[in-house]
Amino acid sequence: MGDLLLLWLAGGGQLLVAGLLLGAGLPLVFALGIRALALADGGDAETGSPAPPRPWARPVAWLCFAAVVAGVLLGLAVIVSSGAGYELVLDGVLPTLQKEG
Repeated sequence: MGDLLLLWLAGGGQLLVAGLLLGAGLPLVFALGIRALALADGGDAETGSPAPPRPWARPVAWLCFAAVVAGVLLGLAVIVSSGAGYELVLDGVLPTLQKEG
């Protein structure tokens, strides 16, 4: 009985991590990118009062947006490849498509 409970907890933990990465993770990274753009512009974009611009935040924002685009493209690749009879394999650095079977 104790082993079954540990398996349930491990599975629940994996489900939580997957949900955060695939469900709420991309909107969170997008929101951080928007916040970084506001920090980069400074002034009224960041707060209600004048604030100095922070130039380091603009590259951070673009990295956040690039991560979101990569996540969306990876998700679309999984959906499209499975419908075309391929599977997406993440063995190396870049994902590759292999014929199923």
